[in-house]
Amino acid sequence: MSAKIVNLRNARKRSARIEKAKTAEENSVSYGLNKDARMLSKARKLKSERELDGHKRDIREP
Repeated sequence: MSAKIVNLRNARKRSARIEKAKTAEENSVSYGLNKDARMLSKARKLKSERELDGHKRDIREP
């Protein structure tokens, strides 16, 4: 059984394209909306982060 040969240059380019597409999607959502919708989206994101942080447990060593 031999492993699949991977060209690292192509793998880096592929991951860069995926990251660029993700950033482009986020920007299209952000800049494609009016001010009220952007503010609402930002408020919802902050609220969900705040709620998630509120549920974190403190792990303390004895």
